[in-house]
Amino acid sequence: MSYYITVLTNVGITLVGVLSVFVVTGLTGLFTLGQASFMAIGAYAAGILAKMLGWGFIPSALAAMLAGGFMGLLIALPTVRLRRDYIALITFGFGQAVTSVINNLSGITGGATGLTSIPKYTTPWHVLISLVIIGAIVWNLKNSRFGRQCVALKSDELAANAMGINVTRIKTIAFVIASMLTAYGGVLYAFHTTYADAKIFTWNRSAEWLIVVFFGGMGSMTGALLAGILLGILPELLRATDNLRIIIYCLVVLITINFRPQGMLGTYEFSIKRLVARLRRPSSAGGKGGNAA
Repeated sequence: MSYYITVLTNVGITLVGVLSVFVVTGLTGLFTLGQASFMAIGAYAAGILAKMLGWGFIPSALAAMLAGGFMGLLIALPTVRLRRDYIALITFGFGQAVTSVINNLSGITGGATGLTSIPKYTTPWHVLISLVIIGAIVWNLKNSRFGRQCVALKSDELAANAMGINVTRIKTIAFVIASMLTAYGGVLYAFHTTYADAKIFTWNRSAEWLIVVFFGGMGSMTGALLAGILLGILPELLRATDNLRIIIYCLVVLITINFRPQGMLGTYEFSIKRLVARLRRPSSAGGKGGNAA
C-alpha cells in the first residue's frame, strides 16, 4: 500500500508542474523548456532554509515561492517580447545555468552529490490539499478576465494588442505565476524525498510537462490533469517490461498526437453543472411524457 501511496504522491507533485506549464503554455502559448529549473529553485531554497536554519514548511514554502517568482520575473522581462521559439531557447539556457550554479555552490547546495538530510514535511495530504488549491487557482485564473486575455493573445497576438490588451504585461504575469507554482512543486518534492539533485530538474522534465499539456489538450485544464495522471501512472504499470515501457510510453503519445493533434480533450472542460443537467434531462423528459399520457 505504501508503494502505491508514494506513486500517487509523486504523480500529484508532477501535476503541480503540469498546471504551471498549462498556465504559461496552455493559456498564453509561450513555449518554455526551463520550467523544471524553477522547481529546482523551490526545492533547494526550501531545503536549505529547513535544513540549515530550521524553518518549518510554511515559511520555507513562502520563501521558495518568492524566490521562484523573482527569478521568473527576471527571465520574463527581457524574453516575453521575443518570438515563441526564442523564448524556448532562452528558458532552456536558463535551466542549464541554474544546474551549473547549483553544482558549483557545493558548500551550500551539496554540489553534484545533491542536498541531503532535508526534513520530511510533505505528506500525501499536503500534496492532495495543495493540488486542490492550485487547481482552483488555475481554474479561476482561466475563467477570469485575465485568462480570457491570455487565450486571446495565444490565438492572435497582433489582434490582441490591437484590441488594447497589454501583451507584454499579460505574458509577464502568467510567467511569474507559473514560476511560483513550479517552485512550490519543488518544495513538495524536496520535503517528500528529503533530497534534491540538480540532475532531476533538467530540461527533460520540462519537456515531459509540455508533452502532458499537448497530450491532454492545449486549451483544457481537465485534459492536462487527466493526461498527467495517465502518463504519470503508465510508466509504473509498465515497469515490469523494463526498457520496453519507454517504447510503449512514446507510442501512446505519438499515436495520440498523430490521430488527434488537438489532444485528448482539445478545449473541453469538465463541468459539474453540465453533468447534473445531462443527468436530469432524461428524467424530466420522461416526466413530461408521463403527464402527457
